[in-house]
Amino acid sequence: MSHRSSAPVDVPSTVPHVDVGERIRERGADLTAAERRIAEVVLESPQSIGFGTVADLAKAAKVGAASVVRLATKLGFDGYSEMQQAVQAELMQQLRPAVERIQSADLGSRSDHVAAELENVQSTLTAVDDTSLALLVDRLADLDRAVAVVSSGASAGVAGQFVSQLHQLRHGVSLSGGSDVEVRRELAVLDQDATLIVIDLRRYERWVLDAHEIAVDRGIWSAGITDSMLSPVASAADVTFVVGAASTGPFDSYVGVLALLNLVAMDVAAQLKDSATQRLAAIEASWTAGGSLTTGR
Repeated sequence: MSHRSSAPVDVPSTVPHVDVGERIRERGADLTAAERRIAEVVLESPQSIGFGTVADLAKAAKVGAASVVRLATKLGFDGYSEMQQAVQAELMQQLRPAVERIQSADLGSRSDHVAAELENVQSTLTAVDDTSLALLVDRLADLDRAVAVVSSGASAGVAGQFVSQLHQLRHGVSLSGGSDVEVRRELAVLDQDATLIVIDLRRYERWVLDAHEIAVDRGIWSAGITDSMLSPVASAADVTFVVGAASTGPFDSYVGVLALLNLVAMDVAAQLKDSATQRLAAIEASWTAGGSLTTGR
């Protein structure tokens, strides 16, 4: 699995934010065989276009240079250079640390924050591919398949809540983490027909990518939840869900991740309605018997 280079790149400030991976997904059915090979290289190794020439990308995809230019045009760019600048801008945004963001002069107001978070939720949920969602939900609702979730530290909170909710609906759900020893041990004995969910956003944690690679090498099916189709999480996943993570502050927003996971949990609950009802009733009965929950009165 490849990791992004941190080499500095001078990206013009006038380059608009463009999700090249999303354009590839939208136009996938219209691409020729040669263009699809180029698109696969771009998704799996964005550095090949972000820091390379037309000839470099053509060589990596084993196609002619003309096919690279045709793909750029088909994706709505004026040419290779504009497509390259869009990828560079995305790569640099993903590498931008919090210390740089907090020093910028465009930290937003409360109204800006509200607008950004609402947009994160809306863009995340409207971008969900119905086929991918149905496939993931079907696998999560299959009680014969174990479920494992691997999450970066930043998204551990929302991932933990999702695992807790899913565990109340079905058995065999785990959150992998802790140390490299623990993660490798859990993945080594995870059933090959299990479902793995990997959650990580830009400036990805290396152990998450390594864990994902271990699972892929074992042939375990995975769903990636990440910020771009150019993410290394996306390149290794069987299905990918892109979430909005824009923020007016120094840290990425995880509201989009939470909204997506809530959607997944809702659909799984609907599919497991009968068995999940019995499971939830047993849990509620235990809480009631122990006086575990209170209204605070």
